[in-house]
Parts: sequence; C-alpha cells; structure tokens
Amino acid sequence: MSVLSFLCQNLKGSFKRKIGLLQTEEDNFLRKNKMSPKSKKLFNIIILGIAFMFIFTAFQTCGNVAQTVITNLNNTNFHGSGYTSMAIIYGVFSASNLISPSVVAVVGPQLSMFVSGLFYSIYIAVFIQPFTWSFYTASVFIGIAAAVLWTAQGNCLTINSDENTIGRNSGIFWALLQSSLFFGNLYIYFAWRGKIHISGLELTFFSGVYGTCIGAVNRFGTEEKSLIGLSGIFIGIGEILGGGFFGLVNKDNRFGRNPVVMLGIVVHFLAFYLIFYNIPNDAPIASFKGTDNRAYMNPSKELAILCSFLLGLGDSCFNTQLLSILGFLYSEDSAPAFAVFKFVQSICAAIAFFYSNYLLLQWQLLIMAVVGFFGTISFFTVEWEAAAFVARGSDYRSI
Repeated sequence: MSVLSFLCQNLKGSFKRKIGLLQTEEDNFLRKNKMSPKSKKLFNIIILGIAFMFIFTAFQTCGNVAQTVITNLNNTNFHGSGYTSMAIIYGVFSASNLISPSVVAVVGPQLSMFVSGLFYSIYIAVFIQPFTWSFYTASVFIGIAAAVLWTAQGNCLTINSDENTIGRNSGIFWALLQSSLFFGNLYIYFAWRGKIHISGLELTFFSGVYGTCIGAVNRFGTEEKSLIGLSGIFIGIGEILGGGFFGLVNKDNRFGRNPVVMLGIVVHFLAFYLIFYNIPNDAPIASFKGTDNRAYMNPSKELAILCSFLLGLGDSCFNTQLLSILGFLYSEDSAPAFAVFKFVQSICAAIAFFYSNYLLLQWQLLIMAVVGFFGTISFFTVEWEAAAFVARGSDYRSI
C-alpha cells in the first residue's frame, strides 16, 4: 500500500468518526426532545438548508458582483473575466457530474458535502491576493466540488422525504438556501453605496449578468454600484417568498407542478421584457467606465429592482418543482438522477456565461426566452406522463 493511499484511508476514517460523533449527538438531542421520525427528517432538511445558506452567502453574493469588481481589477496586473471563470466552473461542473454519483455512493452524502464546502471557502480565499492563474485554476476545482456537493444535496433531500413531503421539503430547502442572497447583498448595498470604483480586495467570484448590467448604467448615478447589492437582496426576497409559498402549496398537490412552472415562465417573460425596455443593450459588455446609453426609456432604478424580484420569484418556481419531481421520480436512486440534471444544467450555464462576454443584452434575453419556453413544454410533458403512469398503477420510476 502506498503512503498516499494510507493517508487517504486514514483521513477518510477520521472524517467518518467525526461525522459518527455528530450523528450520535444529533440522535441524543432528538431523543431528549422526543422527535418523531417525520420530525427528525424535517429537522434534517432545515439543517441542510441552513448549512447551504451559510456556504452560499459568500458564494452567491460574490457571483452577483464579480464581473463589476473584476472590471476594476483589470486596470491592475490582474487580467481575468468573471464570465470566463463561470464558463470554466460550469464546464468542469458538467463533466464532474459523470463521477459525482460514485463519489457520493462511496463516501456518503454527509462527508461529500463537508469536503466540497471546504473548497468553496478555499476558492473565495484566492481573492485575498488575486492572480489570473490562481483565479482560473480555482475555477476548475470549484467545478469539481460543486458537482459532488449538489449530487449529495439531492441525495440527502430525497432520503429525508417521501412522495407526500418532497414538495414541501424542496420549498423549505430552497427558501433557506436563497436567504443567502439577502444577507450577503445587504452588506454590498451599504458597503458600496456612493462608490464609483471598487477595491480589488473585495471578495469576488463569478458574475450574474443582471447585476453587472445594473452596475454598468451610469445614468443610475453614484448609486449604480450599491444597486447591485440591492438587486441581489430583492432576487433573494423573490426566491425566499417563492420557496416558502410553494413549499406550503405542495401540501395540496391536486393541480400538480405544472401551474407553478407556468407561473414561473410568465413571471420571467415579464421580467425579460421590462429589462429589455429599461437597461441599455451594451450594459453586459461595458468597460469599467460603464455606459451612458439608454434603452427605450430613461433607466429606472425602481423598475430595475422590481425586475430583480421577478427574476428571483420565477427562479424559485422552476427550482422548487424540479427538485420535487426529481426526488419523487427517483426516490430510491436519487444521486444519478440529480447528477444528470446538474450535468445538463451546468453545460447550458457554461455556454451562457461564455457568450455573455460577447453578446448584447437583447440577444441574451431572446435566447433565455426561447430556451425557457421549450424547457417549460418539456417539464409539462414529463409531469403529464408521470401522472398518467400513476393513474394506471405503473411504476413511476420507469418513466
């Protein structure tokens, strides 16, 4: 046996012993408080959501502001792109989903999430002293970690749910996760208020295109940078309200998941139209000086923030129902199902963040509208076929 293999086995054993101690402490806590098995599963979902909230408070906030920060960094010795980083992350993410089910099966979902979470912290630490090479190298590692993290998350969510609670639990998890947008961006709003240029020591990660667009509009005045944080807050509010509400609605599942997905696409179409009408076309690719152009009206800060809320609300419609249907369809073998889902999703995200370096806003909105329409039709088809199989008494997982 090699020294490396010996060290890996000992490290794995150490982690498992620590997790075993945590599980024992959790069991003792639950026994003292006389929790039923159903209450224990709900407790696990809440803990899962809170853990992801802490991880993604930094991760998603940085994603919302990264391209704006990196544009300022490019005036120094740092020459990177948040969009390119995102393309690398999701490209590696998609490829790593081919092996992530095996990792989760061998190591277990708890240890998989713990180790993956450490990589998120390491990635953000790269920006204490940023270099272009370390930025892109860390993007590769975070892509691998993300694949394992989200496969393990889907597995853990499914283990702690059944066909009657998967919808509720998906909503609870999503609302807790997206609370991270509120807390992190609240800091950005106050810290960047009145600033025109952003320090390179600000933590950064990959960029959300809409936050970059808002930060590039000079007609918003000195508040343009702090509006990125306010935008993230309202995206988070939409996500939280949507996740919480749809989690409660899923208790009465007479109408299935399709109405919620339909609401999501309508809300997103409305947001896309208002963004097209309000934000200049060159905003996603503007230089660090921003853009003085206008769209079809003088840019409105209030309308921009309303669109942020609509984007968050629509996103929660899609994601809560996707988590719900995957956990329901593949309750006995969830890890491969969530890995395939993330594989397709991450490929699309990698492509989108690659073309975000080059395409004007109008073309990006058009692509999202077309793909969103066909994605909604695909979801409807799966939901209808699943309902038909259940009505005939067939095995739901054979679809």
